[in-house]
Amino acid sequence: MNKTPRVMILDREPAPLVTRLQEVMPDLITKGCDSYDGVDDVLRAFQPDVLYSITYAGRVGYPREAVFGPHGPEWIAVGGSGVDHLDRWDADKVTVTNSAGSASAMMAEYVFGTVLHFTLDIAGLQADQQAHHWDAMRSVSPLKGKTMLIVGLGHTGQAVAQRAKAFGMHVIGTRSRPTPMDNVDAVHASTDLPDLWAQADVVVLSVPLVDSTRGLVDALAFAAMKETAILVDVSRGGVIQQDAMINALRNGSIAAAALDVFEEEPLPKDSPIWALDNVILSPHCSAVYEEWAMQSFEMFIDNLRNWRTGKPLFNVVDPARGY
Repeated sequence: MNKTPRVMILDREPAPLVTRLQEVMPDLITKGCDSYDGVDDVLRAFQPDVLYSITYAGRVGYPREAVFGPHGPEWIAVGGSGVDHLDRWDADKVTVTNSAGSASAMMAEYVFGTVLHFTLDIAGLQADQQAHHWDAMRSVSPLKGKTMLIVGLGHTGQAVAQRAKAFGMHVIGTRSRPTPMDNVDAVHASTDLPDLWAQADVVVLSVPLVDSTRGLVDALAFAAMKETAILVDVSRGGVIQQDAMINALRNGSIAAAALDVFEEEPLPKDSPIWALDNVILSPHCSAVYEEWAMQSFEMFIDNLRNWRTGKPLFNVVDPARGY
């Protein structure tokens, strides 16, 4: 493009990102914004061509109407993988990209960290230690030979599958267009899930929140799962029907769950999930590590180079599919 782009960065601390962008593209006109409340005024005054946006304060209250309004950009680059906070948009007017893949390795480590917590009974070992109790009959459960069901074989699902095979697991999974994949023994369509729940020792959810996945894991799904099954959710709040999950964890329909996402975030203080002793609960942080913010931003910079030179953008999100 011929004109000098105007790039706005919406983040809790935009200054380091603005500085980095000015280092690599000093001719850019840049502006940082650190408040959802002030976005409309900044957009009106600055009128950016591009918006790099981090949902640092969660989905609730995100200024969607402003960013898609008359002063909004022609390209919104989401500094994360999920775009459900944007709802639907007109792809003829606005291009949306995401940072899918930037944190897939870290999320896969989170998955196995939590799974091993349960299979090695880390909580029980800690309780024995605190009680000065030596149980010579204690044993642990291997992952080798167990079946992992990965619901959503995108960047994160594939990273999980690679590590699962290293543990000697049998891996099955689902994706919207089923095709053979490395490290996955069988790839199925999502419509096959009713027949897959009962096969899994570990269920990993790594799908976006779209119409077809909202409430995907319901009471029927939990009833079909093994009583020994471990559920790990690194997808988006809303993929699981929370009341059905709570009932399943209370009545022993499944053994345990590691939950990084919730229907309402922050999780309300009076939520019964806090008190479940067979749950690992984390504040939507499975993708967050020290280098994540800059790694995601470097992905945006690469895409910005493409945009400036007329090359195709990568990680373009289809509003109809939501990913």
